[in-house]
Amino acid sequence: MKISKVLLAGTFGVAMAFAAQAEVTKKDRDFLSKAAAGGLYEVEAGKLAEEKAKDQGLKSYGAMLVKDHGAANEELKALATGKGVQLPASLPADKKKRLDSIARAKNFDKEFVEEVGLDDHRKDIALFDKASKDADDADVKAFAAKTLPVLKTHRTHAEDLKKAMGH
Repeated sequence: MKISKVLLAGTFGVAMAFAAQAEVTKKDRDFLSKAAAGGLYEVEAGKLAEEKAKDQGLKSYGAMLVKDHGAANEELKALATGKGVQLPASLPADKKKRLDSIARAKNFDKEFVEEVGLDDHRKDIALFDKASKDADDADVKAFAAKTLPVLKTHRTHAEDLKKAMGH
C-alpha cells in the first residue's frame, strides 16, 4: 500500500512538472534560456573584471555584476524550476569565446566597458523590456520587469565609467 502511494505521488509530481512546462510558451522558455545564459555571462565577466581591470572603478563594477547577476540567476533558476523549464547549466560557447576575446584585449578596461557594460547590457535591456511587456506567463513577465531597472543601472554605470576613463 505504501509503495503504491509513493509511486502515485511520484507519478503525479512528474505529471505536474510536464504540465507546468507545457503551460510555459516557447517564447517564454526562449526568454528564460537567454536570460540564464546572459546572467551566467555577466557573472563570469564580472569576475574577469575584478581580476584583470586596472581601473578600480571597473573592478568595483565587476563586483557589482557578480553580486547583482548572481542574485538574479538564483531567482531565475527558482522560477524556471517551478515552471519545469530546463536552463543552461554552463556558459554557452559563443559567450565563452567573447569573454576569452575580452580577456586578451590590449586595452582590457576599454574593451570590457564597451562589450560587457554597454553592448551586452543594451541587448539584455531590449530582451528584458520585451519580456516585461510581452511574456505570456505572469511570473516570467514579473521577473523581467523586476530585473530591468538593475540592467539599466548597470548600463548607466558603464557609461559613467567610459567617461571617467576618457574613452
